[in-house]
Amino acid sequence: MSPEEGKKGRVFCVQVGRIAHISGRITDFERLSSPISGVALFYASLSLMSDEQSLQEKYAPEGICFGCGVANEKGLHIRSFQGEGDEVVAEWRAEPHHQAFPGVLNGGIIGALLDCHSNWAAAYHLMKKAGAPEPPCTVTADFAVKLLRPTPSEALITLKARVVESTDDRAVVDAELIANGKVCDTCRGTFVAVKPGHPAYHRW
Repeated sequence: MSPEEGKKGRVFCVQVGRIAHISGRITDFERLSSPISGVALFYASLSLMSDEQSLQEKYAPEGICFGCGVANEKGLHIRSFQGEGDEVVAEWRAEPHHQAFPGVLNGGIIGALLDCHSNWAAAYHLMKKAGAPEPPCTVTADFAVKLLRPTPSEALITLKARVVESTDDRAVVDAELIANGKVCDTCRGTFVAVKPGHPAYHRW
């Protein structure tokens, strides 16, 4: 490797390490054995490399929810962003311990991804509808997941959610999980903004 190639490789790893640390997915890059390792390529493949703050990072940086909590070291770290129109989108990659069996994502993980992402779509919609500076604290009232086909655990997961009905304090959201260009799972849920005194009020 030439000095110039080595320099580029080190810069590449620093950038990947910085973004991955922000997402909370990995913090120890001392173990990288080469400037561009398998771990670095794995993280480089994610659109998480964007410097843009996710809804979770912007509005709930201390959240500990297993699915979307920024501060939960062992969580899924879903990062949701405003898409086109009222759609909220996210991209996510599974790790080996998220599998049901080799090559297939666990159904409980699928449910958590769809539930949390949909909840943020609802909260963001209600915030914009009210013209509020921050989203209300919303919780899941009900949600139903349809597992249409086995979800590959090695593919990049795309989540899309959109509000289909809403009032001042609740929203019905349709969501889908896409892998390898196919809709693998769908969800419809109702999410409600809670009031002071509720256990979830300003807790996420």
